Amino acid sequence: MMKRVQIRLLQVLALGLTAGCGSSDPAPGGSEPVSTFKSISQELNWDTLPNGQTVTRYVLENSSGMKAVLIDYGATLIALEVPDRDGKLDDIVLGFDRVEPYSGASPFMGATVGRYANRIALGKFTLDGEEYTLATNDSTHHLHGGDIGFNKVLWDAEPFEDEYGIGVHFKYVSHDGEEGYPGNLRCEVTYMLWGENDLRIEYKAQTDAATPVNLTHHSYFNLAGAASGATILDHELEIEAAHYTPVDETLIPTGDIDPVEGTPLDFRSAHAIGDRIEDIEGGYDHNFVLDSQNGSLTLAAKVVHQATGRVMEVRTTEPGLQFYTGNFLDGTLRGKGGTQYRKHSGFCLETQKYPDSPNRPEFPTSILLPGETYSQTTIYRFYTQ
Repeated sequence: MMKRVQIRLLQVLALGLTAGCGSSDPAPGGSEPVSTFKSISQELNWDTLPNGQTVTRYVLENSSGMKAVLIDYGATLIALEVPDRDGKLDDIVLGFDRVEPYSGASPFMGATVGRYANRIALGKFTLDGEEYTLATNDSTHHLHGGDIGFNKVLWDAEPFEDEYGIGVHFKYVSHDGEEGYPGNLRCEVTYMLWGENDLRIEYKAQTDAATPVNLTHHSYFNLAGAASGATILDHELEIEAAHYTPVDETLIPTGDIDPVEGTPLDFRSAHAIGDRIEDIEGGYDHNFVLDSQNGSLTLAAKVVHQATGRVMEVRTTEPGLQFYTGNFLDGTLRGKGGTQYRKHSGFCLETQKYPDSPNRPEFPTSILLPGETYSQTTIYRFYTQ
């Protein structure tokens, strides 16, 4: 049974709000306030993990029909409904009806990823003269936090509403030595429906020993609808990046930072994802060096789906953006409603530090020290044209 937590009318500004990260972020369409009914509901026993722990589901809704559905397992977004140009709602993120695939074979769909998103070469790094060994769960490399990363644990969760919107606070303590990482790391991730049709994600972490930290969100998006059966190759993508980090054959950065000009990675002007994908062996799975490197909340990417009129913008405080086109989806996974997830059924835009940065001092640092606070904000903004 769904337990209704709160419903009330909130006046929120679609332009110029200052939220918890202290960044002002304008919305498209002018500066008039937007009045929206917002509601939060929770299902305390949505499903059960193999170890007997129960999983809670949270549903956030606004008056325009946007709905975000979250679970406390992996602080995971399992559904996101947004309107098309005719007001028709579709769930635009790939996912599952029950918890079992998330705890099993899911390739990080909708999850909060950590302690370190992306790859660390050979599962090793050296910090303050000591070498640390991590799980090598991606061939010979460490990927997305290891065998039991942040996507495979239950987070403490608390729904909330404030003057800016509604959301869920998720908290997790990653203990010293977990997956090989040093330090006790206290993490908080907040998902929030904010403004008109924004999904805002704020991350914070503190540690008692120096440690790499790189958190991100790993939804697979398809603006045609996750159940449409369509690929994302007709989606038009623009990325605010003139450079990228080239990788070797095992997807580990070489340490270089190269221009995108003259390569299939040049998305400085919008074009269909499928236009040049055949020129990339296997498909896109690359870190882009965003033009903005000053930590301000800035536009990183924009995706347009002409058939539905849906537009998604990604804004972030992070220096990097991983663009991935679901290259390893092969049809064996069946998602919500039995939908078969095939190659290129979804795309990911993961805001992040650069891959393997603990081993690359020339990259922006990912090392968090005691007394510091890791903080990043990412917004997925939706509207139509």
